[in-house]
Amino acid sequence: MHAGMLLLRVIHLSFSLSLSIPIPITPHQQQPTMATVHKIVHTEHAPAALGPYSQAIVANGLVFCSGSIGIDPKTSVIPAGLEDQTVQVFANMSAVLTASNSSFKHIVKTTVFLKDMNDFTAVNKIYAEKMGGALPARSCVEVARLPKDVLVEIECIATVSA
Repeated sequence: MHAGMLLLRVIHLSFSLSLSIPIPITPHQQQPTMATVHKIVHTEHAPAALGPYSQAIVANGLVFCSGSIGIDPKTSVIPAGLEDQTVQVFANMSAVLTASNSSFKHIVKTTVFLKDMNDFTAVNKIYAEKMGGALPARSCVEVARLPKDVLVEIECIATVSA
């Protein structure tokens, strides 16, 4: 076998016949490596990660943002109310997206985690205001508990700005 060819071996069990067929490999199939180059994103304008993870990772033109909760990055204070927490979540997401060379208009998917699904309407109102005309794909789930006992957490996937 030589470079640029893949050997396909087909074995037919009932006849014990072994057949080798060379299949050409296109140049783009030869380029991927085992390790994908990615960049860890960190900004002081959003809360530090609460565990062993990054605020975001940029890989192959996509931004994978960890869940954002409503902690003020300067004071570490968590607002008491749902609306104030949600506004802070969006401020934190904006900071991470900006540090990733992205923005709300580049978000393609969000996942909203709510402590109580009865908060869906209130969070939706703020979500619509903050997202503007951007309507990415979205999931919303109720969870038993969130970090620091917050009421809402949002994670997202976005594209890098061109």
